[in-house]
Amino acid sequence: MQFIPCKGGDFCTHDGTHCKGCGRSHQEIAETRELIAAVAKYALGMGYGNIEEFTLFVATRAAGLARQEQAAGNS
Repeated sequence: MQFIPCKGGDFCTHDGTHCKGCGRSHQEIAETRELIAAVAKYALGMGYGNIEEFTLFVATRAAGLARQEQAAGNS
């Protein structure tokens, strides 16, 4: 399965089980929003002035960890 980012605006739909704009389930979209909000809340709570650097660090590390787990067959 490939991740497809939100197209936003008029592309988004809220009926049914999946968005017609990106094809992701509404549950997946909601969980992704919660994850993003948690990272943002953490960065703000820590008072980081370099939020872009922090979020890039988190994204890079999460991707590396996920690739390791995939390689180990733990996906």
